[in-house]
Amino acid sequence: MTFITFSLNQFNLPAYQVKDDRYTTLGVWLITDISRQFLVCLDGLAMIDDVAAGRAPFEEWSSDKFEVEFTQQGVLLQNQWLEHQRGEYTVDEVRDALESYWRYLVSLPERELIREYRPDLPEWQAALLRWEEKWGLTHPYRGRLF
Repeated sequence: MTFITFSLNQFNLPAYQVKDDRYTTLGVWLITDISRQFLVCLDGLAMIDDVAAGRAPFEEWSSDKFEVEFTQQGVLLQNQWLEHQRGEYTVDEVRDALESYWRYLVSLPERELIREYRPDLPEWQAALLRWEEKWGLTHPYRGRLF
């Protein structure tokens, strides 16, 4: 399902394109709440995996931009700054969007940042190890998406 695609804008920040305006809030959530932060994307992937498997998310989503509710029935997004920016999506839609966004982030050239944690690894791999250390879990997408 390719209902959303990603690119970089003129400021080298993620941008999205949707074929159906119904997915606008989902796109905004991905590029603003997750942005280029691998750890945050890993959180989203783990949470959507939890609800897809019938479990409660391992953690609540925390953000200063969006209220996000992950349930087995779907995902509700509400922009905290723009009351009209709200969206309800199926678990499959959000899973597809998060997986696509992860692939997109991994495809980007490395940013020229000085990293203290595992600078010997690509940024996404260092983030994966850091996520697993932080939560004391093997990421549920290990072996499937990465």
